Amino acid sequence: MAELDLIIRGGRVVTPDDVRVADVGVLNSRIVELGPELAGSTRDTIDAEGLHVFPGLIDSHVHFNEPGRAEWEGIVTGSRALAAGGGTLFFDMPLNSHPPTLDGASFDEKLAAAEASSLVDFSFWGGLVPQNLEHLEELNGRGIIGFKAFMSNSGIDDFPRADDRTLREGMKTAARLGKIVAVHAESEAITTELAESAGSRGRTGIRDYLNSRPIHAELEAIQRALELAGETQCRLHVVHVSCGAGIALIASAVKTGVNVSCETCPHYLVLTEEDMEQIGPLAKCAPPLRPKPAQDALWQYVLTDQVTTIGSDHSPSPPGMKTDKNFFRVWGGISGVQHTLPLLITEGHIQRAMALALLTRLISFNVVTRFRLPPEKGRLAVGSDADLALVDLGASFEVASGELFYRHRQTPYAGRRLTGKVVQTILRGQTVFQDGRIVAKPAGRLVKPVPAN
Repeated sequence: MAELDLIIRGGRVVTPDDVRVADVGVLNSRIVELGPELAGSTRDTIDAEGLHVFPGLIDSHVHFNEPGRAEWEGIVTGSRALAAGGGTLFFDMPLNSHPPTLDGASFDEKLAAAEASSLVDFSFWGGLVPQNLEHLEELNGRGIIGFKAFMSNSGIDDFPRADDRTLREGMKTAARLGKIVAVHAESEAITTELAESAGSRGRTGIRDYLNSRPIHAELEAIQRALELAGETQCRLHVVHVSCGAGIALIASAVKTGVNVSCETCPHYLVLTEEDMEQIGPLAKCAPPLRPKPAQDALWQYVLTDQVTTIGSDHSPSPPGMKTDKNFFRVWGGISGVQHTLPLLITEGHIQRAMALALLTRLISFNVVTRFRLPPEKGRLAVGSDADLALVDLGASFEVASGELFYRHRQTPYAGRRLTGKVVQTILRGQTVFQDGRIVAKPAGRLVKPVPAN
């Protein structure tokens, strides 16, 4: 064996199956040895005794808003924040970029921005809207992860919702191309009617907003998406499911043969609608936060391995968009990409070995398998890219606004005490974040899914 570039010694290595003490040997950006007390020479050594070594977190749901709205976040700050949270790869959504990623030209614009400024690796979702059905093959040729559609108003004028015709035709094309379709599942009819009714009566507060987006509006949309996926034989991914009842619908559909997976987000597992009433605009999102019983049911599905992935749905905005007496007009998005791991470790009490293995599946391994990423991603195994997060499960810290890497240092988690501190993040064998600091220059690469057989 040639001299190694790096050996990470004595850490507790977390895989999708177990946790064990092992050394990790790295050469030419790849893991080439994995085992106890590796022999041989190395150019660099990291003492990981007392730390857990995770595969780098893959966040399959972020809005970094570039090109066109970098003043909301941008790839520079967004990718740095992800790295500070142990992340090494993100999937950027087609909105809220301007233009949104709806064709080859807009994909190329986003790619240029990411190649110039991303600290970590990246992939892109393409949009599915009524006006771009003829561009889906063009996006597929560029290497998108899949197509993202909104079943309700997205809040962005140039990214309209997909009606049934658009979804059906888009799903047919996606099935033919071997691509997945992700849906934001809320009923447009229900949410619009309830919002308009509240507005007509001057009811524009936080509780009125919560009442305008009830759980049954989410369930109705999920059921419709499942029916269309079954009809078209399309692979479906339901994003940001907010309640246990939504996961139950999806689990039932899996048993009938529908090719469907699902995601939830840390904010649905950590915050409730009561928190939204206390925190205010920084905790506004859609679907909204839910009552505690719905959250408890959601946790049960997570801990019994019935949720496929967890993504942050990081969707920031300038502070001015979070200030309005009419809560319906406040921008709906939560800033959280920097704290996915510690939030899940703390709130889910994920300390046991098997629970840590489950966590690894949710934030890396399942992302790779469901979205058909190259096999060298998302795995802590020989032959894989050395994308790693070193985490001190015994360290606690308070989320401080001054330590956020976001463009706008605001988050509903400010002041919350968390356990599980990310000490170091390594991308393809090179440290990019260490002890609270970014220590590398942008070197992210586009990661394309592997074509279906």
